[in-house]
Amino acid sequence: MKSRTVMAVVALGALLAVSGCTSESAGDASTGTPTATPKYASILQKRIPEIMKANAIPGVVVLIKSPRQGDWSHAFGTAEIGKQVPMSLDDYFRIGSNTKTMTSTIILQLVEEGKLALNDPISKFRPDVPNGQNITIAELSEMRSGLYSYSFDPAFNATLDHDPGKAWTPDELLSIAFSHPADFPPGQRYEYSNTNIVLLGTVIEKLTGMSASEAFQKRIFEPLGLKHSSLPAKTDASLPAPHAQGYQFGTNVATIDSYAVPAAELPAALDGTLKPINETDANPSWAWTAGGAISTPGDLAVYVKALVNGGLLDKKTQKLRLDSIQPVVPGQTDGVGYGLGIAQFAPGILGHDGQIPGYSSFMVYDTNTGDTIIVESNLAASPVDGENAAVLVAKTIIATLYGSADVPGGNPAAPPTTAPVASGQ
Repeated sequence: MKSRTVMAVVALGALLAVSGCTSESAGDASTGTPTATPKYASILQKRIPEIMKANAIPGVVVLIKSPRQGDWSHAFGTAEIGKQVPMSLDDYFRIGSNTKTMTSTIILQLVEEGKLALNDPISKFRPDVPNGQNITIAELSEMRSGLYSYSFDPAFNATLDHDPGKAWTPDELLSIAFSHPADFPPGQRYEYSNTNIVLLGTVIEKLTGMSASEAFQKRIFEPLGLKHSSLPAKTDASLPAPHAQGYQFGTNVATIDSYAVPAAELPAALDGTLKPINETDANPSWAWTAGGAISTPGDLAVYVKALVNGGLLDKKTQKLRLDSIQPVVPGQTDGVGYGLGIAQFAPGILGHDGQIPGYSSFMVYDTNTGDTIIVESNLAASPVDGENAAVLVAKTIIATLYGSADVPGGNPAAPPTTAPVASGQ
């Protein structure tokens, strides 16, 4: 898991002309009740396999809930390279940085309860944070603290490669971060950093008197009825069954700067000669409250709607969260932004994405249309350009649902043709 310093901006212009086909699953995405196949599904069942082939993505699961165009869900590809093991809508995935939205949600709940304020300095809870008296809780959640992200540290990445089963503690992670100078003064600009959200995890434990895993369960999963979601204990590297095997091209050290495979090796990655590393059983404790959660497509669909449309916060705090969104690039006018643990992909289209060695994911809820889009994959990133594998598929889905006038059932007027991706895990 790396933390890129800016959001990737995904171009969603012209629809891609791709070929290939796969069997489809149509119906109510929550109940499985058969319904008429949406018109957009025939396009996606051709385009998604081509995207997968072009980027060596072994498996993908897609869940779309669209009041206007119809619900559709489908599993593509294989859950294990070299075998014909079908992906499933019931599969559990490591959801990477989607975890960050959950951490910030609990922080906002604690604000509602009067246990902290967004303008509190982090030094109030962690006196060891360099310049912590000038870094607020809000700046941590909004990725504007300036603190170095420990996941860029070379020695840390070497340990991930040599000891993938290591159970990391938050203090170990933070000590790595604090050994580096800050990247900029707090509040000066946006920069994605896992350090921020691990710090918020320690605040949650301090103020709730329970582990972060318990807090996630009691404050998010249980209230929403999410029976297939968890934040594992630091010593637990297992994934519930069923789950796909998860893959990543390149070691953690080799992918510090980019997940793209070197040009000389790319043909072998695409033709299957160069195999990705199986990261299924690597301990995700190093990602913790910044990226360690597990969920299923169905649970994520329920969660992202509550995240964006309300259900975990009172109306005042929910509005505060949405109003916190600021442009990633100052002066940017296309709607790309980030706020209190939430990404805006375009006006009204909000959620997050996630990437951790072995897995990638994407979740959004569109307040304009009521659409929910969930994508999960058992590949972290494309070997071609290093882009989050689930996001690559999501680009095609968004372009098909909203893109051009020749899409049956589409809406050529919305949304804008760019979308941000919260890079990293």
